[in-house]
Amino acid sequence: MSELDGKTAIVTGAGRGLGRAEALELAKLGANVVVNDFGQAGRDGSGEASAGPAEQVAEEIRAAGGKAIAHTGDVADFEQARGLIGLAIETYGGLDVLVNNAGILRDRMIFSMTEAEWDSVIHVHLKGHFNTTHFAAAHWRELSKSTGAPVYGRIVNTSSEAFLAGSAGQPNYAAAKGGIVGLTTSTAEALRKYGVTANAICPRARTRMTEDVFAGFAEGEEGKLDPLAPEHVSPLVGYLATPAAARVSGQVFVVHGGMVAVLERPRVAVKFDTKGESFSYEELDASLTPYFADRPEKESFAAAEVLGLKHERR
Repeated sequence: MSELDGKTAIVTGAGRGLGRAEALELAKLGANVVVNDFGQAGRDGSGEASAGPAEQVAEEIRAAGGKAIAHTGDVADFEQARGLIGLAIETYGGLDVLVNNAGILRDRMIFSMTEAEWDSVIHVHLKGHFNTTHFAAAHWRELSKSTGAPVYGRIVNTSSEAFLAGSAGQPNYAAAKGGIVGLTTSTAEALRKYGVTANAICPRARTRMTEDVFAGFAEGEEGKLDPLAPEHVSPLVGYLATPAAARVSGQVFVVHGGMVAVLERPRVAVKFDTKGESFSYEELDASLTPYFADRPEKESFAAAEVLGLKHERR
């Protein structure tokens, strides 16, 4: 018996890169997998939709002895997301794991970004995560109410260190990924009593989405796995989908290159109390100006190098 035998998993954006690696990992652990991918050619969401990428991964799973079907709907569309959840339930009799990974990039500095570039990235990443989570959560809640007992449910969402580190050329992407963390922790609290967990990962991986970002980073020694290979990320997703992770919920992980870090929620760095009934400008100036003057110029809530982890360039 494998850890996920008899379980059914959905992976969105699973036609390439991280999603593909995650779908293969879940299948290796025994899950029936619904491989979702809209199949557009461009990483910016451009091009015609195609069944090719999703079907290729589904066939790869079937060829290895697993069970998989392809779904080519757009998870950012509310009704198509409903259909995705319904497909898993109708085909395999239930749904146990939801991995939200689908996304696009439309990078631009904040002063140059168009409304369409903002809306499209928020639409696919944040609304896409909401849509599938909404229908999966409704299914699990109804199932729990009908049985009078907790159910088996796992949600793994894909955020990014961009929401922590600022990512100056990606205000839309960073905002969407920050929103996904908020969605994840809210979902974890809402579904806890039904037996469902929700966690978010911030992966670093060399994929079509990040080909420019990591173009200058070394691929590692010959014959060894690239430190930025998606296969370094997928085992954590697999673990979070299993019964072993029943007590892991509402967490945010950074994962890449054989490293997993659990992030803490933000802490208060320093606190100032007024000496009177309410702060005046003068009192705030006397407290805050010296404090920030003594801090490094680049230090802020969004650390330039999250966790101080760096890669060596070629």
